[in-house]
Amino acid sequence: MPLKPWSKALEHRQKAWLCQAAPGLHVSLLSWWARHGRHDLPWRLLPDGRQPGPDHLLPVYPVWVAEVMLQQTRLAVALPFWCRWLDRFPDLEALAAASQQDVLHCWQGLGYYSRARRLHGVATQLVAAGRPLPHDRPGLEQLPGLGRTTAASIAATASNSADPILDGNVRRLLARLLAFPAPPRQATPLFWTMVELLLAGKRARDFNQALMDLGALVCRPRGPLCHHCPWQPHCHAYAKGIQHQLPVRQAPAPTPHFMVGVGIVLDHQGKVLIGQRQPDGLLGGLWEFPGGKQEPGETMVETVARELQEEVGLTVAVGPELLRLDHAYTHRRLTFAVHLCHVVAGEARPVANQQIAWVCPHDLHRYPFPAANTRMIQALGEHLSQA
Repeated sequence: MPLKPWSKALEHRQKAWLCQAAPGLHVSLLSWWARHGRHDLPWRLLPDGRQPGPDHLLPVYPVWVAEVMLQQTRLAVALPFWCRWLDRFPDLEALAAASQQDVLHCWQGLGYYSRARRLHGVATQLVAAGRPLPHDRPGLEQLPGLGRTTAASIAATASNSADPILDGNVRRLLARLLAFPAPPRQATPLFWTMVELLLAGKRARDFNQALMDLGALVCRPRGPLCHHCPWQPHCHAYAKGIQHQLPVRQAPAPTPHFMVGVGIVLDHQGKVLIGQRQPDGLLGGLWEFPGGKQEPGETMVETVARELQEEVGLTVAVGPELLRLDHAYTHRRLTFAVHLCHVVAGEARPVANQQIAWVCPHDLHRYPFPAANTRMIQALGEHLSQA
């Protein structure tokens, strides 16, 4: 069945319908969640492991760390990182006392490293000022990296405050529930109104988690399990048979692809050269093997030689290709061509990096690297073991 074009009249009718349906939807969702929800998330439990009641306050620090990790990472991936982080930095003071390198090393493999740098920066500033983490949404929204949804989720989880959330799971749920005929982000104010109507200020801690669980476990991006959904009788998309077509997605922009030459430089002692990236940017503060994008008309050998001269001031003999691998980021795809290199002339210096270091290969694990570099380290180890 085709979707009707969105209009103010249709929006008005949907709001009126949701006002009537909201109490029943609230009750049915919480009933489903009581039986099928993810109740063992450690940051949602009291320190003694019990489920919190409506009047209980939870420690805000573990919730803050969890919600920041979950901003761009699935729960199954984030959970072991959260456990490792809390073991290493159990409270705000421990995090503030750590070095940025220790923080990035603990985060290594989770991606979007600016999140780790912001957590560390906030902890450092709050501890220096003698201030605790805020518990309320307005206070949390003042912290770097926290928008309305993340701040609301932290506040509702920690203190059961009456704050609705609107993450990707919830947008998808509402788009199907309403059979919304456009990309949900085109109607963000409407969707905020909808979640406020659904929450109605009641049991925010449980209701927000129930919404996210329903989206993650049942109303999935692909293959929604409608026969398990407590909202199936009310779902406009299911009634029209179009649940698999929703939410409407914006046409993605083309993803650019770049070839990147990387040099693994070995000195006469068998040490390898690495550089620490500048503190800002996607991978700021991490260590890497020097290299960069291939320019038009260059061979890959020429790219590696040029990049090593520009980045660390070395003239090198570029040896055979050790490894070629593809790696995708959110907005670009990279193919790395990794070459072994030996110094011909020059003294290594941090031209483009914060600092450089000559490191024994067996000590590389002590440094935080981007995910792609870990495969390069593995390939280097295999090469050296066969040499």
